[in-house]
Amino acid sequence: MTTPAIAHRPPPHGLVLKACIFVTGLAGIVAEYVMATLASYLLGDAVLQWTLTVSLMLFAMGVGSRLSRFVRGSMLDAFVTVELLLSVVCAISATLAYFLSGWTANLAPVIYGLAFAIGLLIGVEIPLATRLNQEFDELRVNISSVLEYDYYGALAGGVLFAFVALPFLGLTYTPIAVGALNLVVAGVLFARHRRAFVRRRLLSVSFAGVSVGLIALGVFAEPIVLFGEQRKYRDQVIYQDQTRYQRIVMTRFQEHHWLYLDGHTQFSSYDEERYHEPLVHPAMLASAARRRILIVGGGDGLALREVLKHPEVSAVTVVDIDPAMTALGQTHEVLAALNDGAFADPRVSVANQDGYAYLRDADSRFWDVILVDLPDPRTIDLARLYGREFYHLARRHLSPGGVIVTQATSPFFTRRAFLSVAATMDAAGLVTAPYHNHVPTMGEVGWVLGMRGRDETGVSAARDRDWLRQRLAGLRFTSLDTRFLNRDAMVSMLHFGKGFDDQVDVSDETNFAIFYYYRDGDWALN
Repeated sequence: MTTPAIAHRPPPHGLVLKACIFVTGLAGIVAEYVMATLASYLLGDAVLQWTLTVSLMLFAMGVGSRLSRFVRGSMLDAFVTVELLLSVVCAISATLAYFLSGWTANLAPVIYGLAFAIGLLIGVEIPLATRLNQEFDELRVNISSVLEYDYYGALAGGVLFAFVALPFLGLTYTPIAVGALNLVVAGVLFARHRRAFVRRRLLSVSFAGVSVGLIALGVFAEPIVLFGEQRKYRDQVIYQDQTRYQRIVMTRFQEHHWLYLDGHTQFSSYDEERYHEPLVHPAMLASAARRRILIVGGGDGLALREVLKHPEVSAVTVVDIDPAMTALGQTHEVLAALNDGAFADPRVSVANQDGYAYLRDADSRFWDVILVDLPDPRTIDLARLYGREFYHLARRHLSPGGVIVTQATSPFFTRRAFLSVAATMDAAGLVTAPYHNHVPTMGEVGWVLGMRGRDETGVSAARDRDWLRQRLAGLRFTSLDTRFLNRDAMVSMLHFGKGFDDQVDVSDETNFAIFYYYRDGDWALN
């Protein structure tokens, strides 16, 4: 089909149009990744949100493609108008979502609505490009030519998003950059073929308005996001950053501080010792040795602080996937004060790697104690670090009589998830002992400690567990500088109510049971 609007005007140069198609393909795929990542950060459950968001955007692209058949008149005008609309919607997406997060807890309609709008416009965009390109290619190569450059752009966009945009621009400024790309495409076509446009004056004003808007958004995006987060967290926000892996927020109320990852409380300085002392010291004292220590997670350095209270420690490795988190633990005045400058100790080394991959590639290295200080298994990626395969790896790298302990969710709100951690560690060949404590700012928190070394004795698993519980109950903490933990506290933490046990599945890579148990927790009780 040849449109009258183009037939009497000199068409744009084919190479320029193909370059524009390449850029729009790049911008389109980055926009999809931005919305999927935004949904996973703000709504939780990364796998579900990526699936729903990308599927919704593909559906919207189909709707947009169908609607494009009703576009009449100048294809150049229509194409540039779509690019300007895409520029605006893409640019404001993340800033708007973060801003509204301070006003409503139900962000799903906002995020899905933005995703649908972007997908719809992309769906209109590609058929319009095809109709423009028909002036240069015969039908049999026109569609393939447009799709070819669009897909090339998609590949470039995926690489740029993963390795450049998200790590360096973050989720606030990457959408603005995408909007700027769409604006550049529209601007190139408009400047090169100005006389071919029907609505030159209107488009000129639109270009000026969108350009000023993007510049203003680039300047004020961070304050707008901060304003939204200030309303969301109530307390004064003193630090916020969107990293490649998570959103980090620190707040202050009076003399106390809180750390949040992806909106979930990690600790409060008011009572963090009630979490970190039970995480570290029972495992350290129960282990046959405590010279070489591995901490998986714990980029804030608070677990590290407790480890360094043991004079026998000769080497500690902190493995945290997010370099921004470990850098914060080392350099931010609040965290550095809370962890007593632990990262500066010459015995400490840091590896910014996935904990699973680190253990898998650890070759013949052994540790006396492995401390797993991770967020709850609210995503499949995190659930892998609570699975049987991970605990098998950990057991393989424990020295004889060595101990592993992991944060194990809440035995109150997510009882079956907590029990699944213990069952999974049992299945990995570790002798286990669960325990728990009430942390006022976090609620009921549980841990599971696993020991290697009693399996060669021939004693039954049940008797092994009884022996380990008795060992933990007999620990003395008098030589340590602790604010909360003592022998009486340890004994109380080992006790659970009657009927607490339940039949649960082992979590492994064929069945991430702990993820589903956690997702289905009794959150209404919170």
